[in-house]
Amino acid sequence: MRPTGRLHIGHYFGALQNWIRLQNDPQYECFYFIADWHALTTDYANTSFVAQNTIDIGTDWLAAGLDPDKCTLFVQSAVPEHAELNLLLSMIAPLGWLERVPTYKEALENIKDKDLHTYGFLGYPVLQTADIVMYGEPDIELVVPVGEDQVSHIELSREIVRRSNAYFGLRVKDELFDKANRPALHQIIYVIGPKSEELRACTQPPIDIGKRELVRSAIRAFAAQAGLDNFLSMIGGLGKFLLREKILQEPEVMLTHTPRIPGLDGRKMSKSYGNAIMLSESDDDIRKKTKVMVTDPARKRRQDPGNPDICPVFDWHKLFSPKDVQDWSAHGCRTAGIGCIECKAAMADNLIKWIEPVRQRRRDYEQDPQQVLEYLDTGSKRARMVAQQTMDRVREAVFHWNEKRSEIRGPRREAKNAPAGRG
Repeated sequence: MRPTGRLHIGHYFGALQNWIRLQNDPQYECFYFIADWHALTTDYANTSFVAQNTIDIGTDWLAAGLDPDKCTLFVQSAVPEHAELNLLLSMIAPLGWLERVPTYKEALENIKDKDLHTYGFLGYPVLQTADIVMYGEPDIELVVPVGEDQVSHIELSREIVRRSNAYFGLRVKDELFDKANRPALHQIIYVIGPKSEELRACTQPPIDIGKRELVRSAIRAFAAQAGLDNFLSMIGGLGKFLLREKILQEPEVMLTHTPRIPGLDGRKMSKSYGNAIMLSESDDDIRKKTKVMVTDPARKRRQDPGNPDICPVFDWHKLFSPKDVQDWSAHGCRTAGIGCIECKAAMADNLIKWIEPVRQRRRDYEQDPQQVLEYLDTGSKRARMVAQQTMDRVREAVFHWNEKRSEIRGPRREAKNAPAGRG
């Protein structure tokens, strides 16, 4: 979640409610972070608000019910491994994939008061992918709780992971280049580059290290383009000449039901629209703001019947009011038995009852910001321990330094232990 300041009830029902449910489910290990680097993709011109907004969001998370003993709460920039993985993934993320992201094009068209023609904004989905897969392990399901509008973003992350696994997790065995396996080499080259004179020349002896590396690079590039599973199905039994290691786990979508909670004006709830109720809102402000909420436009006069199914106030009743009040509101609206003012007042009463314990916890944490920081710092350290393990695995897959060091140490040790020759 980006540090945009205090949270509103839309944030609670759109995300936090589900996060709390997941933290209480023992089958999930949950990581929730404040995305301060993501904030810079659009607000790089003024970063003075980021630190305070981060504390405000952490305070709201704790007040809403996220428990540092049940989940890991951390700050993105406190785990520098996110930036390193973002860098490595950006090396293999095609520019066209990023330019075709719908939200990227929409933002460029609609946001005119900021210059978004930056590398950071274009590469937002790559950083998002790094954020997600950092906390996955090979062959253990990695799920991301999102709504329908976020599914395409997760699918792009899956594509980037598949591509990285093809480039960094696919090894070609030396046996493929043995004379006895020359027919297999011919068949694989026919699949990946039937018209490539350069690749065909690699089947002619002597097959030196340069030819071998050319074939290996071509195999990885083709597998990344076609998809590793597709490539393996194309070559069938010839896959025995390849070693496949899953470096990063593809994330799965966990579709979450989010109740409809429109803003005070009927549009999507957003602070930028000025149509939100904050989790820290006072009773007086709640009553003032809800008194002017839009309702069913058919109810122009008190005696006009309305339809609660299209009224934002009734959407809020379904979230905050008990069943008997909901029934009273729906019946009174349809029969014109109650006016909109009465209906709004009853809803506001129940909203205040719901928000009071959240607000009280927020006041308690607000008086002790050091405690909030300690929770975030502790969570960041815990998250970094996991991230370091992930990056150890990724670095070795990309650079093979441990393998190279072992290779270099071996001959030196043998030479050192060899008996001295006679003069």
